[in-house]
Amino acid sequence: MKKIIFTLGLIAVSIGVFAQDGGSPMNKAVNKVTHSNDFLMIQLSYDGWAGAPDSIKSGLNRGFNVALMYDFPFKKSKMSLAAGLGVSTSGVYLKDHYMDIQGKLNPNQVSFPTTNAKKSKVATTYLEIPIELRYRSVPDNANKGFKAAIGVKVGALVDAHTKLKYTGANGSKDIDKDANRGFFNPWRFSATARVGYGNFALFGAYSLNPLLKDNNSNNLDIRPYSIGIALSGL
Repeated sequence: MKKIIFTLGLIAVSIGVFAQDGGSPMNKAVNKVTHSNDFLMIQLSYDGWAGAPDSIKSGLNRGFNVALMYDFPFKKSKMSLAAGLGVSTSGVYLKDHYMDIQGKLNPNQVSFPTTNAKKSKVATTYLEIPIELRYRSVPDNANKGFKAAIGVKVGALVDAHTKLKYTGANGSKDIDKDANRGFFNPWRFSATARVGYGNFALFGAYSLNPLLKDNNSNNLDIRPYSIGIALSGL
């Protein structure tokens, strides 16, 4: 995954650098990129859970999103509409607790037992369709100027698992991994916002529906959110 992130980031940075270099011998090719309507968007974020129980403390949570977006400009306007297809991953680290998604303690609901484990992680992956309404101060050059966008993302849950790292009775380093989507909502609807300059931006996302199903989540109303940086030509 680290190699994939590095490669995608290098490609996006290269596009931004070449597109802003008007004297490059690759100017004709760059112009095509500058006026292209499809761009890769990469987002790195800090992820959190709004509405989680007060007893649940999280650590340095991380998220990674990548999407291929296509831009539909409004004629004679600095506004455009964009849609695409992407993948969103999130890892939330719990302190002194773990998330029982197998129903070992209660088969009818999620619970958060205490633990002495070194690390406890809850990981989710969604296949998403992002849609954005965009503003660009320089509509003819997608790599320059002030940019802002608001939108929504519709995501389908494709993976949910937990990972617990602990020291065994004989001093061994053990890992327990459980995968189960049964307690999670199969769909996620998120509101998004982004503001930046050039190829770099700050972004935020907030889930409009709970992470867990209402009928088996112990009345928990956990809403995932993300805050981070975005790298894109749009």
